[in-house]
Amino acid sequence: MYNSIVVGFDESESSKAALKEASLRVKSHGGKIFLVHAVYFDKEEFTTLPSQMEKRFEIGTKVCIDAKKDIHDDLGLDGNVESVICEGEPPEVIVEIARGKKADLIALGTYGRKGLKRLFMGSVTSRVVLNAPCDVLVVKKPCSKCSGSYHSLLVPFDGSESSKKALTKACDLAKVDGAEVSAIYVIPRYEEMMDFFKTESVKKSLVREAEKIVDGAKKIAAGLGVSIKAVVQEGHAFEKIVEIADTMKHDLIVVGTHGWRGVNKALMGSTAERVIAHASCPILIAK
Repeated sequence: MYNSIVVGFDESESSKAALKEASLRVKSHGGKIFLVHAVYFDKEEFTTLPSQMEKRFEIGTKVCIDAKKDIHDDLGLDGNVESVICEGEPPEVIVEIARGKKADLIALGTYGRKGLKRLFMGSVTSRVVLNAPCDVLVVKKPCSKCSGSYHSLLVPFDGSESSKKALTKACDLAKVDGAEVSAIYVIPRYEEMMDFFKTESVKKSLVREAEKIVDGAKKIAAGLGVSIKAVVQEGHAFEKIVEIADTMKHDLIVVGTHGWRGVNKALMGSTAERVIAHASCPILIAK
């Protein structure tokens, strides 16, 4: 399913985790990894310290050689991994290489703001997700139990086209990996967002609408040959998604890109961005 995987690598713990996740996938299912390391050097810096450019390329080369050796020693992968070292800003380099290599997947790590635990606006992760030509797998920490395959997938589903795309992707993965799929719909707490009084009649109406939405998810999955579970919760979407993923031990959350493009393509405030910031398991963004 993912035969060509671009991994953004900067030697951080999260990028090492992304490389391990991608490598396990390739070991289990085949394919090739393009290990991408970007060397950023602005013009002003280059003018004052021209020798630093060469040094950074040397460091980047060593970083990639060491990473490939680790993957070879741990998993026996060798010819499946090719390193690419380019000058430029990391998000632009990663996306450009993914296009050039006709990648099926980009795997990378991420980080959050201290305290708020929110993705930093303009981070490598957010910019890659916005512009990627393919699916993006976000990994934040190493997984001791990872095997390269997923066993329990959670899909936030609201009936939108992007959530249908995410559900379809999850079903495709489930058929390859033999995984279980659960769709979750979260009933919004409108009374917290506006001067709104929720009567029993309104509650019943919201529940009926929720059931209709998850029934739609079941029908889509059934049409793809996959039987799924459905979960309906009430509250803040990202909180419930993360809570259910942790409680039910899902090892992958599959989300769509709905809500990712706003003013200046801002991510801040979107459910998907918050799920990525708070979830403990990897997140697959279906493009």
